[in-house]
Amino acid sequence: MTAPSINALSPIALPEMGCGTWAWGNRLLWGYDQGMDGELQRVFDHCLSQGVTLFDSGDSYGTGRLNGRSEVLLGQFAADYAGPNRERLCLATKLAAYPWRLTPGSVVKAGQASAQRLGRPIDLAQMHWSTATYAPWQEGPFLDGLMDLLDQGQARAIGLSNFGPKRLKLAHQRFQARGLTIATLQVQYSLLSTYPVTDLGLKDCCDELGIRLIAYSPLALGLLTGKYSAQGPYPAGVRGWLFRQLLPKIQPLLDTVAAIAAHRQKTSAQVALNWCLCKGTIPIPGAKTLAQAEQNTAALGWRLDAGEIEDLDRAAAGSDRQMVQNIFQSR
Repeated sequence: MTAPSINALSPIALPEMGCGTWAWGNRLLWGYDQGMDGELQRVFDHCLSQGVTLFDSGDSYGTGRLNGRSEVLLGQFAADYAGPNRERLCLATKLAAYPWRLTPGSVVKAGQASAQRLGRPIDLAQMHWSTATYAPWQEGPFLDGLMDLLDQGQARAIGLSNFGPKRLKLAHQRFQARGLTIATLQVQYSLLSTYPVTDLGLKDCCDELGIRLIAYSPLALGLLTGKYSAQGPYPAGVRGWLFRQLLPKIQPLLDTVAAIAAHRQKTSAQVALNWCLCKGTIPIPGAKTLAQAEQNTAALGWRLDAGEIEDLDRAAAGSDRQMVQNIFQSR
């Protein structure tokens, strides 16, 4: 297992791979029910024991009355865990840029509520999305609130999400003015979604500023797992509708991934995750079952070779415009 990466400017250690918890509490898209909690705890225990120490959540995760459920579960699982890597656990959450969060104080209050659900200070507090496309004036006070959380000891480090290079540089300058740093940036990134990392040069920008890049949705909602074909069957609900539209268009990419997986004696999901690792990002695939978590962690400990990466890049270039992009992603 590769040692965690520690940015000299950051107080947190980051692993090669994290675990996303969007599905933990989400009934609408992921079919969550509370009977899954025992299996989710097994997911947590396995990931942490294998060195996947970063768990990413959000205060908007969980549908309806289950809002905040992901954070609650993470807090419970962390309190109950007594295995390896416990001291390296990094609980990250994203604070939503709701239209009523207009002041630094409102952001601090949101962070306090998340910390209460987690049962501990937030290791990595993040702004969930950039407001540049509709309310750019909201970003400054929101960033100030995140820095206040850091100053007050209610967060150990600060990150951003869905920021492009232009907005990221502006945020970096604001942090620098207070003698603080941005530890991470997460964006949608996979073989099916290379924008904005490739198109906008976001990885180079992050490297220049000393910010680690986190790849969310690295399996493209499951499209890159190899479980689904254009002939079906499809997952239920909204994902099923999306898969019907996309699967016929991305078959050449899926065939390339599958061929490399067969040669490597790996799964398609493991190849897709390893590609993210080879690109210098920290993928945070989700998992609802222990089997999925075990598959994800088996993407660690090896690397695709240059020829395989070139083949995947070529195949991705013909498919990566098909995936739905986050509407809040800024430039």
